[in-house]
Amino acid sequence: MFKGKFKKRYLLLAVIIILAIVWGWQKLNAPPPQYQTMIVRKGNLEQSVLATGKLDALRKVDVGAQVSGQLKTLSVNIGDKVEKDQLLGIIDPEQAENQIKEVEATLMELRAQLRQAQAEARLAQATLGRQRALAKTQAISQQDLDTAATEFAVKQAQTGTIEAQIKRNQATLDTAKTNLEYTRIVAPMAGEVTQITTLQGQTVIAAQQAPNILTLADLSTMLVKAQVSEADVIHLRPGQSAWFTVLGDPLTRYEGVLKDILPTPEKVNDAIFYHARFEVPNPKGILRLEMTAQVHIQLGGVKDVLVIPLSALGEPVGENRYQVTLLRNGETREREITIGVRNDTQVEVVNGLAEGDEIVTGPAITGKTP
Repeated sequence: MFKGKFKKRYLLLAVIIILAIVWGWQKLNAPPPQYQTMIVRKGNLEQSVLATGKLDALRKVDVGAQVSGQLKTLSVNIGDKVEKDQLLGIIDPEQAENQIKEVEATLMELRAQLRQAQAEARLAQATLGRQRALAKTQAISQQDLDTAATEFAVKQAQTGTIEAQIKRNQATLDTAKTNLEYTRIVAPMAGEVTQITTLQGQTVIAAQQAPNILTLADLSTMLVKAQVSEADVIHLRPGQSAWFTVLGDPLTRYEGVLKDILPTPEKVNDAIFYHARFEVPNPKGILRLEMTAQVHIQLGGVKDVLVIPLSALGEPVGENRYQVTLLRNGETREREITIGVRNDTQVEVVNGLAEGDEIVTGPAITGKTP
């Protein structure tokens, strides 16, 4: 019985020894840990306010109608490029033309009445002259003289009344001619047709406000409206450099200069945002209305300095001082550095590292390599 117990003990000890040997062999032959590293290089570091924006045309005009009537013709389509003063459409001119004819006929009648009144006034003036001559010899009574004077004054007043009517109708005629011109819808500027509100054949009513027919936009220069949080807007000033990328081409930067910050904020889900605006040229027409822009507004920055990612920083050891991990000959060691300017992704190294140093930027990966 005792012999069997000793055998079990020896067997268990042998298994433990074998496991220890296997573990030690694996430890000795295991590959070294693989670190995520980078070589310290010099570069430029920018401090920026990040925001999301929308693209709009710098110049955009709603083209409306100033007279009522049916839109007889519309000679453009969405996407057409037009020149200034180009004919875009015509509202039925019949009503304006009839008004012109009516006022012109009234003016002809009034001018005939004026000639008659002027002739009667000249006759009354001559009669008054003869009556005055006869009154000096007392050949007529004073009443006859007064009647002649009154008749002359009445004829003069009639002439004045008709002249006033002619002026009023002349103004009406000018307005009618202007309304006829308004039936021709022309482009107030060069641009691209971005929207058509009224279709050919529809009736527009301009009684209270000018109805919109179409929208023109000059897409040669775009206006970026960046939505900036209230925490960041206090750092912005007109004249700061700004740039953005669009979702379809994240590698191309479109650059401009901050134009203004609109004073009225916008509330989005209880958060306050302000619109910072800047212009960018669009000579190739790549940028379009309502595109989403990833905007960077530059606050400052440094050039030609040692730059490392924020992920490389270890524990802070003081004001602007951090630990980083260096990798040399497969071995790691801690190094204290002093940092300067930083942004959301990178930081400037003022002291503690040299160009060409290899630093750890992520956790080690242990185990066998594939």
